[in-house]
Amino acid sequence: MRALPIAAVAVLLLVAPVAGVAGPGVAASDGASPASEPARPAVSVPPSGPAQSVDPVSPSTSPSRSVDLASSADSPSTPSQLAPQIETANLTLRTLSTPSGAATRVSTSTRGPDLGSSLGFATADADAAFETAAVVDRIERTETNVERQQQILAEINRVERAEVALYSRQSEAFSSHADGEITDRELLDELVRVAATAKEYDERLDAIDALADATEDFSSPGRLDELQVALQVYEGPVRDRALAIARGQSAPSDIYVASSQGAVVLATVVEDEYVREVFRTGRWDRGGSDISNDAAIEMTEAAYPETAALRQPDAFGAGSVQRITIPHEFGTLQTFVSGGTEQVFVEHQRVGLTAFPDSEPVTASGDGFNVTVERTYPGGPVTVTVLDDETGEPVPDVTVTKSVGGGDSRAFGTTDGAGVVRTLSPAEPYRITVVDEPYVVVLDDIEPLTTPRPVGDE
Repeated sequence: MRALPIAAVAVLLLVAPVAGVAGPGVAASDGASPASEPARPAVSVPPSGPAQSVDPVSPSTSPSRSVDLASSADSPSTPSQLAPQIETANLTLRTLSTPSGAATRVSTSTRGPDLGSSLGFATADADAAFETAAVVDRIERTETNVERQQQILAEINRVERAEVALYSRQSEAFSSHADGEITDRELLDELVRVAATAKEYDERLDAIDALADATEDFSSPGRLDELQVALQVYEGPVRDRALAIARGQSAPSDIYVASSQGAVVLATVVEDEYVREVFRTGRWDRGGSDISNDAAIEMTEAAYPETAALRQPDAFGAGSVQRITIPHEFGTLQTFVSGGTEQVFVEHQRVGLTAFPDSEPVTASGDGFNVTVERTYPGGPVTVTVLDDETGEPVPDVTVTKSVGGGDSRAFGTTDGAGVVRTLSPAEPYRITVVDEPYVVVLDDIEPLTTPRPVGDE
């Protein structure tokens, strides 16, 4: 058989979906370039005082809820599920972060496409697909019903052991980044691979489950469902974005990374949404007791009372892990709750940028500009709006730079037709500079807000 040209193989690998064997790192460059500030008089404005405290809203109460494991929590809630609304002026969307008081490494870097990493991910996907096919073949080639049952259980055991290794691998990546041993790019690459591996194991269990259903006098053990829910905790919306960027399917983006021992926070902006994922290993009791749908819902309602007041949560889970989802008018909150600790240990959030509530404006005027910076908590979306000081009309195509902790200013974008450009908040004071040579406006010493943590994690 004639060999395919190398270029054709590369294209086939590039377009294949990703899965779980380690591949080479995803290259990322700091797409922002230093921007010099013109030597013109600048307007410097200190930030306004701290944001007003928000009184928690009591969690909504409802009758005991029984949720079919087969129903997805991602499905839209019906009107009858709508909870009483709260005043948006008092709204806060709480979010997990690294543990309070923990030594935390924080940075923001620009992630861009990388052909080498894309090929590596695609090759890994092919290898994983071949392994799943081999698992199916081993089960189907058994000669007796007893042998078939034994092979099914053996393959489930293999995935269980692989999940333990996956947990250790991810935890090591968290610690290595927190200790400064690996870069942001290397951490994101590893987390993308971990997520892809977990997804492949989940799909493999689907295939095994189907074979078990087709086996006479046999059904899948309950631990298969538990294992599938546990594998879902390794996936995340920011990891998905990082993968899409590496494969050239999405534009380069800044990604915020904060890590401590056993914890990581990832955040970015995807089109008109703020996207955030948090993993706290110390809140996951891997040997914990089973937790019910209702108990997990109550834990999420207690930790995120304002969000839970927007709409009733949905539950999906088995064993010691439950996945809770709250789709609401401002976005979506998804949590994973652990039995044993009875705490949220994974959080995924999507919030519309135009409705993002946890911000406070800082303004300055000068050189014909009126500039507003909506400051927020570390890793949150910072919106900069530039208007004409006389007419109030938006000013497009103006360069905006950011300097963190007295460092060099770097351009992070230009204003759009609405006079708006966005960035991610650092964890320390920063400076925003609006530059339209020879004019310049500076907003200095902008303090990030305090992260609105879940109740019980303050």
